[in-house]
Amino acid sequence: MSSGDAMLVQTTVARRFRNTPADCNACNMEELKRFSRKEIAERNTKQQAMFIIHNQVYDVTKFLDDHPGGHEVLLDVIGKDASTDFIDIGHSSDANDMMKKYHIGEVIDKDKITYQKAKAAWVDSERTGESANDSFLNSWKFPVVLGLLMTLLYTYIFG
Repeated sequence: MSSGDAMLVQTTVARRFRNTPADCNACNMEELKRFSRKEIAERNTKQQAMFIIHNQVYDVTKFLDDHPGGHEVLLDVIGKDASTDFIDIGHSSDANDMMKKYHIGEVIDKDKITYQKAKAAWVDSERTGESANDSFLNSWKFPVVLGLLMTLLYTYIFG
């Protein structure tokens, strides 16, 4: 991805990334450096391992050997925008909190990307033409009919 590209990155379940550096009370935005995407792309070695998540820059050089998934996972994304990878993995809130320690800056304004939440596509293909009320009623038809049949059977046998 070149620094001049304007691209839209869609993420799934953006709430997993709820502890952004903007939420960090300990982070003083005035002290943070600003980086171009090109600068981050050049810092892609074990000696200087940096990446971007949601326009925020992280230096994970000291965390490479401590990462629970192994250093290879981080080495695959250093120098890149790892937003989608981070979301797709489904990190815990502890991992989000731990990230604050490695947050060193943000992407310069001209290189920032707009991230959008992807709409969940949880559509039952058999019920695409039904409204929510129809689905609710259909889900209760079987138990109601079964209950009536059991009542009739009970009164016929014992009544």
